Amino acid sequence: MTINGVLIRKLEYAGFMVKSDEMVLYIDPNGLGNENIPEGDMADLILITHENFGHCDPDSIRKIRKSDCTTLIPEKMGLQFRGDARRVMGGDSLTGELSIKGVDIEVLAAYVSCKSNRTLSKGVGYFFTFGHLSIYHAGHSCDIADMGGLSPDIIMLPIGNEQLISVQKAEDIITKLAPDYVIPMCYGDTNDVDISEFVKSIKSKCPSSEILLF
Repeated sequence: MTINGVLIRKLEYAGFMVKSDEMVLYIDPNGLGNENIPEGDMADLILITHENFGHCDPDSIRKIRKSDCTTLIPEKMGLQFRGDARRVMGGDSLTGELSIKGVDIEVLAAYVSCKSNRTLSKGVGYFFTFGHLSIYHAGHSCDIADMGGLSPDIIMLPIGNEQLISVQKAEDIITKLAPDYVIPMCYGDTNDVDISEFVKSIKSKCPSSEILLF
């Protein structure tokens, strides 16, 4: 799907390819280990939000990285990476701006538990500007980070139960941030959320935000 000249391709679980004429960026690339990747789809920049399944697939990462690719990984991630791999950390608020290869990036908190007080995860989320689009990928989290004055055009939310964002919480987030587009992720065989319920709820309560299903 192309939005404002930016191609967005949904991969497995929480993975995406985001591509312009000048740059190819991947978030949590998954399921690409056996795929033939065209030269034009090789990664200039990779953002990893979380170490666990669905967010960090070493086979896919090896498959898509250019020799000069930059990879951002959470500070507390155990895996080691060759090449230009930079460790980043999210907190309860914005951690400062990064600018890598012309992409402005904010590293944001992710939360492992939201039952009472929010508990910080070892993972992170990312807010970045790509071409004429601002995109927020919440990572593996039960809530969004404290966004300050950030206003994303696109939000990618992990919809689910327990450690992910519930349908009700998603309604609150989308109403608050009012993005142009919402892309749900992480739902599927291991998640009992009814995505049609999510779509129906958001269309009713947040009609200005378009839901994109891939």
